Amino acid sequence: MRFLSVIFFVFVFVSCQKQQKEDINKAKQVSIDSMQTEIIKKKIIDSMEVVIAKTNEANEANERRQNVTGVNQPAAAVPAKKKGWSGAAKGAVIGAGVGAATGAIVSKKKVQGAIIGGLAGAGVGAGTGAIIDSSTKNKAE
Repeated sequence: MRFLSVIFFVFVFVSCQKQQKEDINKAKQVSIDSMQTEIIKKKIIDSMEVVIAKTNEANEANERRQNVTGVNQPAAAVPAKKKGWSGAAKGAVIGAGVGAATGAIVSKKKVQGAIIGGLAGAGVGAGTGAIIDSSTKNKAE
């Protein structure tokens, strides 16, 4: 009887340790996934900054070309400036993507987590984009 009880306690002890190791591994994986998500966000932000810098350079080059006209040449008509996405729209799209990915990774119910994360991310992204839009508008004035 003692032998069986010793075996039982050893079995319980070993199984508890195994469960703890699994919990630790899950926590590590969540941390790694979170870091990867942040890296992806940083890459997106960096690429957006590069695109903005290129468009600014192109706009400045166009303005310089338009200002330098020949003596007998009429000034070229200024084309209508295309209006791009607002900061709120960009923020909503980026936030929805990141929120959906994070929600799917973190949640046990992947689809439900992705939907909730996407909606929350879109809301936060749109709010952040609107704040950035208003600050840039204030700086321009």
